[in-house]
Amino acid sequence: MNLSTELSRAHWRKARRSSSTGSDCVEVAAVHGLVAVRDSKNPDGPKLLIGRNTWQELTDRLNSGELNI
Repeated sequence: MNLSTELSRAHWRKARRSSSTGSDCVEVAAVHGLVAVRDSKNPDGPKLLIGRNTWQELTDRLNSGELNI
């Protein structure tokens, strides 16, 4: 199975810290040992693929307050 097929069949889930109004939401899915990220308002749009270790480092830094975004 190719990557675009796997992305279309992926189980996408909304980030816990997405806004309740749905206006600032991202969704994530595990695909081919990577973390795929997309804009929930544009599910057919581009996806960002991130290595699991990089994703873990990013979320750790966000949760610790080291990154203020």
